[in-house]
Amino acid sequence: MGSKSGSLAGWRAALIVAGPLPQCVKAILEPRFDLFVLPRPDAGLVTREIAEAARGAAVMGGAGAPFIEALPQLEIISSLGVGYDKVDVDAALAKNIVVTHTPDILNEEVADTAIGLLLNTLRELPRAEAFLREGRWLEGAFPLTRGTLRGRKVGIYGLGRIGQAIARRLDAFGVAVSYHNRKPVPDVSWHWEPTLLGLARSVDTLVCVVPGGPGTEHAVNAEILSALGANGVLINIGRGSTVDEAVLADALRSDVILAAGLDVFEHEPRVPAELLDLPNACLLPHVGSSTIHTRHLMGELVARNLVNWFTEGRAVTPIPECAGSR
Repeated sequence: MGSKSGSLAGWRAALIVAGPLPQCVKAILEPRFDLFVLPRPDAGLVTREIAEAARGAAVMGGAGAPFIEALPQLEIISSLGVGYDKVDVDAALAKNIVVTHTPDILNEEVADTAIGLLLNTLRELPRAEAFLREGRWLEGAFPLTRGTLRGRKVGIYGLGRIGQAIARRLDAFGVAVSYHNRKPVPDVSWHWEPTLLGLARSVDTLVCVVPGGPGTEHAVNAEILSALGANGVLINIGRGSTVDEAVLADALRSDVILAAGLDVFEHEPRVPAELLDLPNACLLPHVGSSTIHTRHLMGELVARNLVNWFTEGRAVTPIPECAGSR
């Protein structure tokens, strides 16, 4: 059960705070609202008292239709993260509930992670550190790596704000950059490819930054990986569902591509054993924006969306589907 602070008397609206949100979310909201604190956004944890009182929710980890249906007074869901594919937006819109997210704040942090993951994957830096720590340097030098960033052509699948931040960093490395979106991005110099397959054929490194959902599910399949070639490298910093993980594992095992670096997985935190067993897969536990600095700023925006909604009648950063709502 969640614990409740304060009372429901007077003007104070009641909110749910659900999931491992930054501490600042509760600190900002508690003086202004009555809070029901839940370990996760789960319909099974919604008591009658919560259902009758809660008008807003701050969530991390999504909000499914059962959770939304269990809260008849709900007006707004403030979600931590730029992606909101784990929020049932259709269920929210059907009940005229506004959904917000935290775009832009994490752009630079995620772009930094993408570059770090790319370098780790190509130069095998985590393996080199393990080699040193295990005392194996005393026996001889770490083997030369097959991968390098030198001379590579990088394609970015999803040139939104994060994709552009990654592209700017790659420019500084002297790497050729192109991209695929549904349509060209205005006022950028990078080359646009009209199809993902065309992009994969024109580069040897593919960085995925697209959101999840039906439109991108398993977009990176056997054909795309084969098009990258034997020197190909896949980096996924967007959503795990974009990549067919079984096909990727087979491609890595059979040298269809050289290596892959993944920060996201389709069914995280569960990671397929076939990926864990591969030496040419560099794997991170979804840490793209995981710094205290950035998460604090994201948490502040989660809280600010709720404060603004209940004081001014509008959200600060509604998702595009809700833009223009009240």
